[in-house]
Amino acid sequence: MGLSQALSNAMSGLRATQASLSLVSSNVANSETPGYVRKTLNQVSGTTGEFGSSVLITGVNRQLDEFLQSQLRTEMSGASYAGVRSDFLTNLQGVYGNPDSTGTIEDAYNKFLTALQGLSTSPESQSARIGAVNAAQALAQQLNATSQGIQTLRANAEAGLSDSVSTANNAMQQIARINVQLQGSTGVSDASTAALLDQRDQYISQLSQLMDIRTVTNSQNQVTVFTNSGVQLVGTEAATLSFNAQGTMTPNTLYSTDPTKSTVGTITINFPHGGSYDMVSTNSIRSGKIAAYLELRDDTLVKAQTQIDQFAASMASALSDKTTAGTAATAGAQAGYDLDLSGLQSGNTIHLTYKDNATGVTHNLSIIRVDDPSALPLSNNATVDPNDEVLGIDFSGGMSSVLAQLNGALGTTAGLQFSNPSGSTLRVLDDGAPNRVDVTAASVTTTVSSLTSGNPQLAMFTDNGALYTGAITANGSQTTGLAARISVNTGLIGDPSRMVVSSTNPQTPAGDTTRSDFILDQLANASHTYSPQTGLGTTAAPLTGTLLNFARQFISAQGEAATSAKQLADGQDVVLNTLQNKMNSVSGVNMDEEMAHLLALQNAYSANARVMSSIKQMYDTLLQIAGG
Repeated sequence: MGLSQALSNAMSGLRATQASLSLVSSNVANSETPGYVRKTLNQVSGTTGEFGSSVLITGVNRQLDEFLQSQLRTEMSGASYAGVRSDFLTNLQGVYGNPDSTGTIEDAYNKFLTALQGLSTSPESQSARIGAVNAAQALAQQLNATSQGIQTLRANAEAGLSDSVSTANNAMQQIARINVQLQGSTGVSDASTAALLDQRDQYISQLSQLMDIRTVTNSQNQVTVFTNSGVQLVGTEAATLSFNAQGTMTPNTLYSTDPTKSTVGTITINFPHGGSYDMVSTNSIRSGKIAAYLELRDDTLVKAQTQIDQFAASMASALSDKTTAGTAATAGAQAGYDLDLSGLQSGNTIHLTYKDNATGVTHNLSIIRVDDPSALPLSNNATVDPNDEVLGIDFSGGMSSVLAQLNGALGTTAGLQFSNPSGSTLRVLDDGAPNRVDVTAASVTTTVSSLTSGNPQLAMFTDNGALYTGAITANGSQTTGLAARISVNTGLIGDPSRMVVSSTNPQTPAGDTTRSDFILDQLANASHTYSPQTGLGTTAAPLTGTLLNFARQFISAQGEAATSAKQLADGQDVVLNTLQNKMNSVSGVNMDEEMAHLLALQNAYSANARVMSSIKQMYDTLLQIAGG
């Protein structure tokens, strides 16, 4: 039995060596194949008799560090997220332009101020008047172009989401297909199983670039993929993502958790056995390309649009808004003010200041005219003043309805009384009780519409030809998207003299600089308050300053954001490359090691063959002895 055992052992060694040679050739052939993991044999010794043992092949082993692989997938998500943000913010900086360069908002605004200075110096000059109007048009067109650039980037993000969803669906279907092929597996890998696992890992890595995921593997080598938020994406069956792309992107196409109000695409997951789930409103995807696209489309680029819309709105209002103080009025023991509402338009504001003497609290109340009842009630952020208490009043029903609403809202709670003594006059009085409520100030801010009203104010900039008043409707504020629609008043384009002539009866004196000085002062020196929705300032302490300073602030902030995003992306790439190199050193094919292994296998094969040859000679000798 000794020679038979030896022969069996040698033959098992040859088989193992042949199998190892096959894997070495496979490793060498796939050394440049993406996602290929180096393979080795799982070998154990098997007892064949009293002396010695054979070698048994129990499967094919993938040289894989699963912990390192998990880290690598996490960093893939982070690097993809950072890379997309960096690319988009770099492009956004290109839309805004670099500070002090031509073809930017700041450059167009400075040229406009220069033209206005020339107009104030030579108000009677026709060329100075035309120059000022032309500079205003150039500024409006620059705002239009900037808005278009931002919306193009948002459209690109929307397209990126659509492509990512398609890629994710394909990856999940392939993972599920391979899981089914592995069904019934004992967990022991052969060469074909190892190849399937390599393919599946490639699809999982592809999915990890799109979103943050984690995986759980069972005893049959099947993997279940979840988002980090806990949503199951794939097992032996794949869920399906759907994305309802909305096509053209405008400043008014915005995301809302209320599906009836949302005008951009959302991502819904549809589970294999029924049921669906909105992955955007639930914040189920927190990293990867998809998370970056969503953040850019619905937050970062929306803030960028809000910044230039706020700039356009503040500029238009600075020139057209006129605030008129109320006239003192009394009725017996009651005291207050009469306010002329004849010029009040949708979006215009009545300002009241009253003091509650019982508590010592002074209230600043902004009553905003609203002509769309479905827009009510208004929130306090309808104005940018953090101290404002905002009350929206529906004016569509006439003065009697307005009085009913005001007295209903403020008559009991604030102790104020509203009446209409005549025409369009609104009278607001305290209740006349001592030590109760005092109305300390009242005024009305209206939008001047006529170019020859006799006032220095004028509607130089319009909303695509319509008056900009800041109106609020159920569809949102008129401010949204204003930068895309802002234009110079056609009346000024047709008659640039209106840059100086504010009245035709009586005629504005020749050389009068009242209007040009007003325009220049409002745009160059006046301080304005800006909405915290621009991403600058806070609700409690909103940003204030000149329009030029505001433009410089958001352009500078954008530049800093782009630089920070680039640094983050570069840092993520370094981490990812470091992990990828470490992964390659563990799981990749090293040609030097494979060649050294090949030489060892050649020697082992020769040795096993030599053993078999020696055994044959022994058998031949025994046969000769037995025959003799």
